[in-house]
Amino acid sequence: MTTCRPNRRLVSITAGIISLFTLFTCATAWAAESKRVMLLHSFGPDFKPWSEYAKAIREELDRRSPWPLDLREHSLENARSSDENPEGPFVEYLRSLFAKQRLDLIVSIGAPAAAFVQRHRQQLFPTTPMLLAVVDQRRVQYSVLTANDAVVAVSINYFGAVENILRVLPDTKNVAVVIGSSPIEKFWREEIGKEVQPLTDRIAFTWYNHLSFEEILKHAAALPPQSAIFWELMIVDAAGVVHDEGKALARLYAVANAPIFTYTDAFFGREIVGGPHVPVREHGQQVAEAAVRILNGERPSDIKISPVGFGTPKFDWREMQRWGISESRLPPGSEILFREPTAWERHRVAMLGGLAALLFQAALIGFLIHEHRRRHLAEVSARHAMAELTHMNRVATAGELSGSIAHEINQPLTGMVLRAIAARRWLAKDRPDIDKAREALDQIEAAGHRASDIIKNIRSMFRKDTQDKTQVDINKLIRTVLELVHIDLRKYHIDLDSRLDDQIPPVLGNQVQLQQVILNLIMNAIDSMRSVQPRVLSVKSKLNEHDSVQVSIEDTGIGIEPVNLDQIFKPLFTTKDRGMGMGLSICRSIIEGHEGKIWVTAGNTGGTIFHFELPTKTV
Repeated sequence: MTTCRPNRRLVSITAGIISLFTLFTCATAWAAESKRVMLLHSFGPDFKPWSEYAKAIREELDRRSPWPLDLREHSLENARSSDENPEGPFVEYLRSLFAKQRLDLIVSIGAPAAAFVQRHRQQLFPTTPMLLAVVDQRRVQYSVLTANDAVVAVSINYFGAVENILRVLPDTKNVAVVIGSSPIEKFWREEIGKEVQPLTDRIAFTWYNHLSFEEILKHAAALPPQSAIFWELMIVDAAGVVHDEGKALARLYAVANAPIFTYTDAFFGREIVGGPHVPVREHGQQVAEAAVRILNGERPSDIKISPVGFGTPKFDWREMQRWGISESRLPPGSEILFREPTAWERHRVAMLGGLAALLFQAALIGFLIHEHRRRHLAEVSARHAMAELTHMNRVATAGELSGSIAHEINQPLTGMVLRAIAARRWLAKDRPDIDKAREALDQIEAAGHRASDIIKNIRSMFRKDTQDKTQVDINKLIRTVLELVHIDLRKYHIDLDSRLDDQIPPVLGNQVQLQQVILNLIMNAIDSMRSVQPRVLSVKSKLNEHDSVQVSIEDTGIGIEPVNLDQIFKPLFTTKDRGMGMGLSICRSIIEGHEGKIWVTAGNTGGTIFHFELPTKTV
């Protein structure tokens, strides 16, 4: 049995033919569905304000049309001339151009184009639907409209436009009207004059239709105070020069010494102050809506759209500021555009950031001030507490030394009594011994001075000291303390080894505090040697290699455990059964307050050596 296989080449050719046929069919259908629309301009596709209306119409048509659009744009030439010659050549051009191309719709832009298509409808486009746009209702010849004609007109209220000038600038005395001398401009010169006639008793009107544009510029630059300018049209000036309205308005704005107003928002955004205007966008929307209805088969004469009048008043903030126009004088509901943002709006993020930074800094500064004050108060409180503890430490030491103090005072007092008895005896003899009595009295005086010195030293040592610092002789302090404790040294059979360098300079310090340090260290040394033998107290002073006065107090006592050496100066640490743990802490505080340092080492033959050094001058 033989199987038939299709020819691959034949299959490819067939597929290609089908694809070409499909594309041709789609292109034909596309061409059949597309709509051919002609936009007929009065003055050209780039001639303001009509170009702005045409742009809006094109955009709206593209947005609203469900069909592809083939837009053709043509412009009249004679409308931009003062010559009213027949349009014969242009008519012939259009006839030849569209003889074999059917138009689905003609949209005229402006009054000249509307008049042209109405004059030549039967000759050129007898059955083509027409839509007359961007034309004031006063320029439409409604009597000659056919069933294939529709109108989307505008309604310009010149009286309202001038009243707006008087509202926002109530001191206005003169309004200069910029208008040319072409046929359409002559028409509007008459129409505007009629419409604003009721206002002539309030303000004067200056008409520029009889001047060349160069003369208009000179006149506008020298307008009297309380003047305003109303821009109507400048197509052809009195000298016959054709102008582009957009460029002409820019030149006028550059030299004019008065604010400029107009009737359409096509010029809004640069030269115009503002007011009620014929809105370009709204008119374009209505024209596009009517065009789509006509292209969809609706009879044009059935489409009735009211003329587009002035929209919501809008004003340029920049021009308001330039001419001193108060916002309160604007019509109710007015929009203000191009308002320059305030410094807050422009720099809100930066200002908020800066404000946040300032607040943070203020909070931080406040916190630091609070902390500084709190720490200062804490330091003051700590100093007071330390002073109280220091004083308590002295009082406790005084209690321990009470026996020695009593003995020291009792000795001179006892001597004084005995010498007084002896002196009386020498004087009571039959032949008084005056010399021995005088000697006894001298000894009594010396003993009295001795007792006074002892009391003075004790009072200075145990009073509440101030923070005053003076030049202090360290050796003298050591000797004073050794005199206070010599009773304890004898009581516990402690030998004293005192080696004081008489060449050391004085130090700047508080005498009471430094005396307390020496007394505490010596009393600790005595206490540590009560249960050991031998008992030797060594006290040395010298000038060390740091040019500081160094004092060393060594004992042969029980010593300090190595593990406790690092803690011995900490508050509340003690190795005594009844100790408070504050004596050595107070000593360290005093020495460090004098810019010195204190430390402890093990003794050479057991026991402990406490060292401290003090600078010989202020740091």
